[in-house]
Amino acid sequence: MQAALKIRAAVGAVSLLRQAEKADPALRQAVGDVKRFQSRRFAGSYADLLAGGPYAKAARFFLDELYNDQDHAERDAQFVHIASAIEKFFPAQAADAAIALAELHALTETLDQAVAAAWLALENARLPAVQRYVTAWRAVDHRAKRQTQLTAVVGIGKQLARLTRTPGLRTMLRLMRGPASVTGLSSLQRFLESGFDIFSALATRARSADEFLAIVGERESVLLAHLFDAEPAACADELRRILGQARC
Repeated sequence: MQAALKIRAAVGAVSLLRQAEKADPALRQAVGDVKRFQSRRFAGSYADLLAGGPYAKAARFFLDELYNDQDHAERDAQFVHIASAIEKFFPAQAADAAIALAELHALTETLDQAVAAAWLALENARLPAVQRYVTAWRAVDHRAKRQTQLTAVVGIGKQLARLTRTPGLRTMLRLMRGPASVTGLSSLQRFLESGFDIFSALATRARSADEFLAIVGERESVLLAHLFDAEPAACADELRRILGQARC
């Protein structure tokens, strides 16, 4: 039952964060502001991929599922609901991918709330949004956790790519549509099928998934270096350039 326990623990951690935000409307608003900023940043960083080409759907999947500003409470509840079933009926690789997603989600929400608290503390500083974000990011720091987050994002992509080579898994996902709809699991079903199909399509081109994930890893690593090490003004200028390319 390790998979089920890990999924429930991760989703439980996110639930506690949401409770804190529910009790503090100002913090909840700040979390939303930070998430929207980060979603625009991702859209700007990958504007060339999102515009079309072989990686467009994969980039959109990452934006919509891993870097967006949406509330995933519905999907979280569905993960908890079928945590035991994932472990019982799915291949070990699929269970590992579900664990990785749940744990990444918990880490991301923890970091976002920390940055949001620092963002909120700067409310009276009257800083432009970019400078406010850079200042809040550096106040929180957590360099090691940010690297873990990036490693997890790329790792989930690799796990999805591997899953496309699992015999019978696509058929299994298709057969889940009816039960998923009846039992209120449509959000999770959509995520699983979408991720599988997008990386399956990439797999038709030699090393395409690896190339896409290498692009993500490189661009995010460069951004992390800017956010942590560049002069604040230079970092802010780079973020403005990126945001100027965003087309969500």
